[in-house]
Amino acid sequence: MADLAAPCPHPPAVPRGPALLALALGLAAAVLAFRELHLLLPVDRWPGALLAPDLMDMDQVLFNYSALPRLAMALLCGAALGLSGALFQRVLRNPIAEPSTLGISAGAQLALGAATLHAPALMEASREAVALAGAVAAMLLVLALSWRQDLRPVSVVLSGLVVGLTCAALGATLILLNGDYLMSLFIWGGGSLSQQGWGDALTLLPRLAAAGIASALLMRPLVLLGLDDAAARNLGVALHATRLAILLVAVWLAASVVALVGIVGFVGLAAPTFARLAGARTPRQAMAWAPVIGALLLWLADAATQTLAGGQASLVPTGAMTALLGGPLLLWMLPRLHALAGPTDAGTASTGIGRTVAHPWRLVAGLALALPLLCWAALALGTGPDGWTLATGDQFARLLPWRGPRLAASLAAGAMLGAAGTILQRLTGNPMASPEVLGISSGAGLGLAVLMLTAAAPGRLEQLGATSAGAAATLAVMLLLARRSSFAPERLLLAGVALASFCGAVLAAIMASGDIRAFQLLGWITGSTYGMEARDAVLAGAAALALLLVVPLTARWLEILPLGETAARGLGLPLGGSRLCLVVLAALLSAAATLVVGPLSFIGLMAPHLARLAGLRRPLTHLAGAVLLGALLMGLSDWLSRTLAFPYQLPVGLLATLVGGPYLMWLLARPAGSGRS
Repeated sequence: MADLAAPCPHPPAVPRGPALLALALGLAAAVLAFRELHLLLPVDRWPGALLAPDLMDMDQVLFNYSALPRLAMALLCGAALGLSGALFQRVLRNPIAEPSTLGISAGAQLALGAATLHAPALMEASREAVALAGAVAAMLLVLALSWRQDLRPVSVVLSGLVVGLTCAALGATLILLNGDYLMSLFIWGGGSLSQQGWGDALTLLPRLAAAGIASALLMRPLVLLGLDDAAARNLGVALHATRLAILLVAVWLAASVVALVGIVGFVGLAAPTFARLAGARTPRQAMAWAPVIGALLLWLADAATQTLAGGQASLVPTGAMTALLGGPLLLWMLPRLHALAGPTDAGTASTGIGRTVAHPWRLVAGLALALPLLCWAALALGTGPDGWTLATGDQFARLLPWRGPRLAASLAAGAMLGAAGTILQRLTGNPMASPEVLGISSGAGLGLAVLMLTAAAPGRLEQLGATSAGAAATLAVMLLLARRSSFAPERLLLAGVALASFCGAVLAAIMASGDIRAFQLLGWITGSTYGMEARDAVLAGAAALALLLVVPLTARWLEILPLGETAARGLGLPLGGSRLCLVVLAALLSAAATLVVGPLSFIGLMAPHLARLAGLRRPLTHLAGAVLLGALLMGLSDWLSRTLAFPYQLPVGLLATLVGGPYLMWLLARPAGSGRS
């Protein structure tokens, strides 16, 4: 990755690869857009409509004030997201960073949901201002959490993930509790480019121009940020101020897009990646081509949306179509990963955050002792019509068949997700890696969605079969794509992200349909243990026992693989075989847990970080701590989901995020050296 750190001594002329890709995307988009515009207004009437529009002619009004502004917004939003994603990936040194990484989109959606319920006057005054306020608030929280860590990339990434997950959990809870009012947020959440004039385009254009100029002025620091911190500082880069300035530019762009058209995912990730895969070698080239490719990709996605949806285009989220098109395209280009000259993630492999404990096994033993206490409290304590009760004797025995299975299933799922997340993060050296990122959880959700749309009243076994089939299909595709590279971590991550985006886009389109089954699907996606039976708990427990017994055997691989390929080969480690075994094990753990609690528990992301921040850094203690913390978090979340809003049941996956997120925020906000022992 040294080519990232310094400018190329002989930069090539305009690379042909990105230009050819842009040409292909542009031609495809132009053909589809021309067809739609011609259907709206015959081409021979375009000059008159443009030069002297007749405001009494509805076709000309739609042409001038709806179709053309929508086209312009697709180009501007795509360019803004592409540039924003390129800046994020560069400054955070992470190839899967994008605008949503910092919780910007989730913060905006939460603000809109809360304002719709509690301050409707604000929504009437300016929906864009509300969304922008939410996005900026999320960003300020991220900066506050990572400020004491000198805005290091890994701390910003982790803070952004935690803030984003917490905001998303709160937003999903609002939607579930107020579905009649907030289901429309699903459509906005998928990104809607429908326009009623040129106002939005004229608002975004100067912001994009200003951000482009700022990016050009910051090009030298951007190039030097590819070096490690010490080298960049020696060359005169003010790391703190430079990172803050670049992040502010990227956030401002992304927040502007979210405020104007909603959440358009995947473009911020895909555009810079496509530019590099197509041959943009230097940071300057990547910064120049990412906005172009982003603009054309979003234009193509929107044109395809209008072509396929016809008169219902306004109800179909363009953001979902973007992932539907871009996901397969990214998968197709992955075999060229050897050409990927993306930002190095070396700085993210080792967090440097948290503390080190002198006796890690004592901490593990303490966590293990907390588990039976939690089980007793969850089984005996609860709320009822008469308030809080402590069940004993016969009452405890009567409640056990109802409370026991869901608690046991939650503990098993949490333990499996904790182990899966630890394996993925240590294997890839990427703090953003988690079962959700690999796409296995989304694949399981897609399998369930297909079943719900094709079967009248599927039973539990049918649901288990559908989710298993979806997870297995996703894993098979991912392994097939990464096979030629001996399952290299970069290719696995990007394949997982592409698959997760594709499956998530399909789910978003289904939810945006307004079908009643979409609401049922949301309940499963947000993670629900309500209705767990004894056989479900037995299956989850058996799967957890069988898989977790294998996990300690991988400790040596997890110790050696982060040292790099050269060191691993020197120590006699078979790279391809060890990576394949670890990925398959993580996938099986993720699939088994997803079947129980749904795909959005985020335990697989949080538990490994909590264990590391608590001081458990060696592979074996890290795994043990993550397994126990995952089980504790899911057990506590199941108890809270049952008691907080009695007699209603809250999604256990969302509560897991709401319980673990703030604690992780507190750990991140501490000074780097605090608590070191």
